[in-house]
Amino acid sequence: MSNTFDDLDDGRPETPAQRADRNWNEILQELRVLQTGTQILTGFLLALAFQAAFTELDAAQRAFYLVLVCLAALSAVVALAPVALHRAVFHLQVKPALVRVGHNALRAALALVSLLLVGVVAFVFDVVIGLVAGAIAGVVLGVVILVLWIVVPVFVRRRGRESVR
Repeated sequence: MSNTFDDLDDGRPETPAQRADRNWNEILQELRVLQTGTQILTGFLLALAFQAAFTELDAAQRAFYLVLVCLAALSAVVALAPVALHRAVFHLQVKPALVRVGHNALRAALALVSLLLVGVVAFVFDVVIGLVAGAIAGVVLGVVILVLWIVVPVFVRRRGRESVR
């Protein structure tokens, strides 16, 4: 029986401990990539507040900006949660559970980052061009993320399962 967080049916000659170690290392690498992008977006957002033009934002734009800052912080915290958990359970022989939590945290962080990306693009378009342009840009990016991060992986997964049969 295959779990969604583990490659149990991939035919690799691994012990459960080796599989957990490999999966944990893959999760850490994905978290590194995600964290770098999140840090860049967070830095961009934090720098905006110190720009002269920031005072020209209306109340709704300021509120939206603060929502984006909170999303950036939350996505960083969620992405770092598996690392903090690893420190807390180091040497306790719970790597499979750590992999499960890491997998779920990574998925949640990706969801938060997708919202953050859509929000940042919508915010920038709103400030530069206007609210309608911001909404359109946000929707377009949301659709692209939906296709590339959900639809394509579902298609690849199904094709992969069919080719194994």
